[in-house]
Amino acid sequence: MILETDRLILTPIVENDLNKLHAIFTDSYVRRYLCDGQIWSLDPVEEMIEQNEQLFGEKKFGLWFIERKSDREIIGFVGLWYFFEEPQPQLVYALLPKAIKKGYATEASTKILEYGFDELGLDYLVASCDRPNIESCKLAARLGMRQVEERIVNENPILFFRIDK
Repeated sequence: MILETDRLILTPIVENDLNKLHAIFTDSYVRRYLCDGQIWSLDPVEEMIEQNEQLFGEKKFGLWFIERKSDREIIGFVGLWYFFEEPQPQLVYALLPKAIKKGYATEASTKILEYGFDELGLDYLVASCDRPNIESCKLAARLGMRQVEERIVNENPILFFRIDK
């Protein structure tokens, strides 16, 4: 289930990728929004990879690494994942700081939206982000998503965006 865009290769994350994924989650920029600032040990990342392999096996989606074609460097991840007890998975992404503001998040997320609609047959997709995460809010707008809700989760304001097929 390798996906490609003009500049990127999206590769499903598997067991051998534990240290690579852990490095992304422990980056201070990434963990600020995805981990509420907490540094994750290897254990939750390992559990996430096990769940990821199960999701790909059963449902044909999960998390993909974002790799630049030009130098084959992994610059983040993108995918569909369950959050906040939603009935279907949400769009999720994380980019390392050196890769932001270059259009990679938009390119990778657009490919995942296409995959969700065209390959998985989803009628809509949702994404959520912390209110202070302005870059993710801008990404949702670039993707054509509209804000549909705001919730307080663990004392943090979370914005929910949706796009229909």
